Amino acid sequence: MAKKTINNDVLLANIIKGIEEVKGSDIDVLDLREIDTAVCDYFIICNGNSNTQVNAIVNSIQKTVSKDLKDKPWHVEGSDVAEWVLMDYVHIVVHVFQKHIREYYNIESLWGDAKITKIENKY
Repeated sequence: MAKKTINNDVLLANIIKGIEEVKGSDIDVLDLREIDTAVCDYFIICNGNSNTQVNAIVNSIQKTVSKDLKDKPWHVEGSDVAEWVLMDYVHIVVHVFQKHIREYYNIESLWGDAKITKIENKY
């Protein structure tokens, strides 16, 4: 049986909902579709205040996407240390950082050609 394809917009909305559920902050969506060398269509970048909150954000995203879309990430990396957790949903890659690690790596500047959409916090 073939796996159903999930609309990127619906997946983006569910990932953002999962981040907001546990008060993840500084949410940026990088649209990489116009960049030839991009490995996926979108990056979603956010941060938490501690390794506990980073793991809570990751768990919330997984729970929300699983419940609403019956999907799970293809790969999750970095949960052990929880300073930078990468969640790979194939077309969308989520980066959940602790704030100081996000500032150090500054992924947004590495993908400067991407269209960046800032998501305002609802709290």
